[in-house]
Order: sequence, then structure tokens, then C-alpha cells
Amino acid sequence: MSLQRHLRTAQSLPPRLINFFEKYPPPSLLHFSAPVPPAAEHASPIAPADAVVEPVNAESTAQERIRGDFSVPRDVPAEAQAGLPYPNPFLPRKNHTTGRWYGPMFGLRQQADLVKLAQKHDVLDLLPWTIKKPGAKEERRIERGLQVKGTGEGQKVKGKLWERTLKGRLEMRKKAMMEMPALIQEWKQKGHGRGWKKYPSGKKGKLN
Repeated sequence: MSLQRHLRTAQSLPPRLINFFEKYPPPSLLHFSAPVPPAAEHASPIAPADAVVEPVNAESTAQERIRGDFSVPRDVPAEAQAGLPYPNPFLPRKNHTTGRWYGPMFGLRQQADLVKLAQKHDVLDLLPWTIKKPGAKEERRIERGLQVKGTGEGQKVKGKLWERTLKGRLEMRKKAMMEMPALIQEWKQKGHGRGWKKYPSGKKGKLN
């Protein structure tokens, strides 16, 4: 995309997107930023006329905007920070100098609104990575897999109490059903209940 096309696209964008791109310029547009010539009124009075002044570009300005050594969470894809000269404003970040975590500059609702605006004006690719981009949540789920405790290799789901004891109770019922014919025969031989112990084998519990 040429510089003229970028300028035409920028003129048609809403102010909210323009303000966002001014603060966080896309990496693909940084090389279009022309060096800013030094202003005459800001020139040092003691500097010689032929002094060489280093040009200022947008990339160095963006790098100097946020101080400190930052990193993003490990559970986000690699492209979330790839190519950005500044921390992704849509992700939390940790400052290794202070050891503190900082929240994203834009909340999830603000991210969703920016993605909708960018998609409407066909500049979605210029936004940094965010979970609100179309297909990002599905790709993350495929990459991370099923995040349910107990479903991994060698793990076991705890379950409810009745679920944990169901196997033992089913085995007890199966054993009782297997012994039922012998129990009925014994019942008949003893006169259909006459002289039948209420609690056989010293265990309490009615026989139904």
C-alpha cells in the first residue's frame, strides 16, 4: 500500500481510530514516517550552522514513550508482540525493573469497539493482536487445547461424592443380585421368615 493510499484511508477514519494510530502506530507504517527537520526556533544558539542533527523518526519515539523492560503473558501467541516497537496496549505486561504487572491500556469492551471500527473501515490488520479479533479465540483454544482440570494425561476428575462412590455401590448391587437365588432358597427353607435373623452376620439393615 502506497503512502498516498495510506493518507486517503487515514482521512476517512473516525477520530477514535486516528487517535489510537497516532499513539500506537502500526509497524507497517513506521517506515513511511519522514524524518522531522529540526526547527529553527529550537536550534541551539551555540551550535554551529553546519552541525549535524540526528533525524527523529516515529519508531524511536514509540520506543522511548514507555520506559522499562516489559514482557507479556506466556499464554498469548507469539504474534501478539511480534514487530511492535512498544508493548501491546491490548495485553497486560510486566515490568522486570519493578517486578510489577500492569493491566492493558484498553479494556475488553474498548478492544471490541476498536476491532468493530477497524473492521468496518477495512484496517483490521493494522491493529495489534487482541483476543477480540475474529478467529483469535478459536485459534487460541486450538493451540492451548481443552483447559479442564483433570482431563490431562495422568490426571483424574474429582467428581461429586455420589460419582466417586458409584462404582463401589454398583459392585455391591451386582454381588447382591448374584446371591439373590441362594437367599430366596434359604428364606423358603426357614419357613418363609420364621426364625429369620433380623440382622444377619451381626450387621444392621433390614432385608427387603
